[in-house]
Amino acid sequence: MASQTIRTTNGRGKLYDSILATIGDTPVVRINNLAPAGVRMYVKAEFFNPGASVKDRLAINIIEAAERAGTLKPGQTVVEATSGNTGIGLAMVCAQKGYKLVVTMADSFSVERRQLMRMMGAKVVLTPRAEKGTGMYKKAVELAEKHGWFLARQFETEANADIHESTTAREIIADFAGDRLDYVVSGYGTGGTITGLARVLRKERPETKIILTEPANAQLVGSGVAQTRGPDGGPAATHPSFEPHPIQGWTPDFIPNVLQECLDTGGYDKLIPIAGTEGIAWAKKLAQKEGILTGISGGATFAVAMEIARQAKQGSVVLAMLPDTGERYLTTPLFSDIAQDMDEEESEISRSTAGYQMS
Repeated sequence: MASQTIRTTNGRGKLYDSILATIGDTPVVRINNLAPAGVRMYVKAEFFNPGASVKDRLAINIIEAAERAGTLKPGQTVVEATSGNTGIGLAMVCAQKGYKLVVTMADSFSVERRQLMRMMGAKVVLTPRAEKGTGMYKKAVELAEKHGWFLARQFETEANADIHESTTAREIIADFAGDRLDYVVSGYGTGGTITGLARVLRKERPETKIILTEPANAQLVGSGVAQTRGPDGGPAATHPSFEPHPIQGWTPDFIPNVLQECLDTGGYDKLIPIAGTEGIAWAKKLAQKEGILTGISGGATFAVAMEIARQAKQGSVVLAMLPDTGERYLTTPLFSDIAQDMDEEESEISRSTAGYQMS
């Protein structure tokens, strides 16, 4: 009989003062079944953050940077426009720190996102989907000005890219120390991840190619058309190249000011558009072939990483950023063909024994 290795664990070796102390240090995981032969593929699993997305990082930094600057004071209400993940991260941070939170969100985003925010005590103000991301953004600005609330400004604040420079990028540098890293692939929502990564990788791993991706039917960066902005850097209007797409959390209807730094400084090497249907398909393949449950944005990023890997030289190493968990997409097209009831094969398995059958 073959010997068996018993899996054991030793704990993290520390006690955490709050849930906020567990943000970051997310694992890089190898892809074993989907990667092309001769190429090593990895994903950085940001759903290991306590709020299950990469946006926990910017949420904590926005709040703590404002506390240090004195622009956010005890008892003040925080307000922000979000497609969901930033709002969930902010709800977690505000719950722990004792701030009230109001989120504005277009009603086109998944219902479970607003439920999660409300579960953690946030108020969610829905805006018409026809007004897109610009509408929810302007509603947040209106509310902040009317009530004197602290506006988080995830799309403009320096605190966004700064946290990815000081944590996400440093983690990647440490994880691949002494190893090759040929490509890093990321989409953009606010632009914080790609901008923060570029600041570090350009200096410390200049051989690493940074691949940026966006929806094929909403190529804002790819269009070459500049974003019109207000005096604060926020969007003045919807970008003319925007069209609705299914990759929630990616590419609002404007180019965020945080991303503009990356565009202006040559922070990426190649831009590859990807169809939303491909994002859905590859998210399912990751779940079914690797046991990795990510959302449509993660699937879309991985789809581009697969395209890169297929063309890469033997021995290449490719890293894809996975922004969040697939559980955030239960009411989206990602799960539209996942049945709630038994299919015929499942029913046949049930009928293979006599007892405990559904009528």
